[in-house]
Amino acid sequence: MQKRAITLLVLTVVAFGLFGTPAKADEKPIQLALFTPVQIFPESTPITGVRLSLIYGSNVKMSGLDVGLVNHIGEGSSVGAQFGVVGIADGDYTGWQNNWVNICKEDFEGFQYGVVNSSYHASGLQLGIYNYARTLNGLQIGLINVIKQGGRFPVFPIVNWSVD
Repeated sequence: MQKRAITLLVLTVVAFGLFGTPAKADEKPIQLALFTPVQIFPESTPITGVRLSLIYGSNVKMSGLDVGLVNHIGEGSSVGAQFGVVGIADGDYTGWQNNWVNICKEDFEGFQYGVVNSSYHASGLQLGIYNYARTLNGLQIGLINVIKQGGRFPVFPIVNWSVD
């Protein structure tokens, strides 16, 4: 299992290294942060590639592989895979959030896996102990599952779902 996870991580890094080249001059392919503002590029710089946040990293937009203790993405739309303890996206996020705590303040599309998963609007799968979505087009699996509006049940244990 661990070998498969490492293989997936390596393939993701290689894929984003080959295909995730910055499209705009202001985007950077790599970011290394101890904590914001002690990082290679300022918080206002979009990253397309790989970001490693040793304690806390923050950028306005992130596309690619995002790894660290606390990963924060500003209001821009972001795409990719995020691994760490806490992952926060102030804007839309598409991809895989795999942190102990996953927070997406706008639209989330993909897979949230952690102890706590939260999204304004989620499309996809939330898998964790506590799952929250204001609206959901998908499935929640966990101990406590909350869909604020339009869900099959407003709060339900083990599994909850909603289809728009």
